[in-house]
Amino acid sequence: MEMIFPARRTTYRRLVAIGPAVLAAGLLASAGVATADDDPAPGPPLHAVKYTVFSETPFRNAEIYYRAVDPPNFADYSHNPYVFSPNVEADVGPTQMWTMDVMLADPTNWAMVTATSLDSPKRPNFHCVLAVDGTVVATNQGPKGALCSIRNW
Repeated sequence: MEMIFPARRTTYRRLVAIGPAVLAAGLLASAGVATADDDPAPGPPLHAVKYTVFSETPFRNAEIYYRAVDPPNFADYSHNPYVFSPNVEADVGPTQMWTMDVMLADPTNWAMVTATSLDSPKRPNFHCVLAVDGTVVATNQGPKGALCSIRNW
């Protein structure tokens, strides 16, 4: 009988030594490890869009609208375009540019920035620049406002 006890002691020591690893493996298996099949389907690739606005003479509180996100569809956009187009007021000038970086899935249809002096009698000659993935795709200028967009609608 003395031979049984040492063997049991050895088995017990081995179980104590590997028990935490076995327990951890069991917890991971029961928690469900995410696999590639569980990941949601990837969306369309996003494009880096950079908007820039400045003026030839200093102007306080330029009214700037830009497209921050892709609308899900044109109907949602036309119902309330301001949900997708934040508005900021910014001081701009020849050495003071306003810039904004956003990520859009479809910049051809949705990238847009506009700046205006509204009802001010001043004519600061606004300029806007629209770049997609580091390439300038649209520029515009106007005495009281400018719109940069590449959409065809």
